[in-house]
Amino acid sequence: MSANRREFDEFVAARSAAFMRLAYLLTAGDQHAAEDLLQTSLAKTALKWSKIDDPDGYLRQVMYRQQISWWRRRREYAVPEIPEQANAADATHGVELKIMVQKALGRLTAKQRAVLVLRYFEDQSESTVAATLGCSIGTVRSTAHRALARLLQLCPELHDLYTRSGRT
Repeated sequence: MSANRREFDEFVAARSAAFMRLAYLLTAGDQHAAEDLLQTSLAKTALKWSKIDDPDGYLRQVMYRQQISWWRRRREYAVPEIPEQANAADATHGVELKIMVQKALGRLTAKQRAVLVLRYFEDQSESTVAATLGCSIGTVRSTAHRALARLLQLCPELHDLYTRSGRT
């Protein structure tokens, strides 16, 4: 086994769980699409492995671009509907909120979702997000602003959490 292959295998073993979470968020909670996205992106990354200086950044960028490419071809996402609950009293508020947020994320554009995921879930700086997405910092800021506004419109239950976080 070559040194490059060994390094790539170690990278995948160490980072695949984190990138699976990212793929899951980029695909609006579609587990199968997330698995496909990660697998396709890892295959593309493996082909360029010896030339990559920042594997995390490179894979994030490949995942984003691959997801955008798929999204443009489909022009819509199959987002699971909120399941009917036999006994709503048994459901916890956290689970309901998670489902609502997941559905709302699915209604954002792929770019808006990517900006929110990279900026707030991955805790990337605006400049890092801009470099990953191939756009300006101003575009990241305006997209994040519009995406958050849209998310709050789609899921008003988030408003209290959002205002408590100090962002108004």
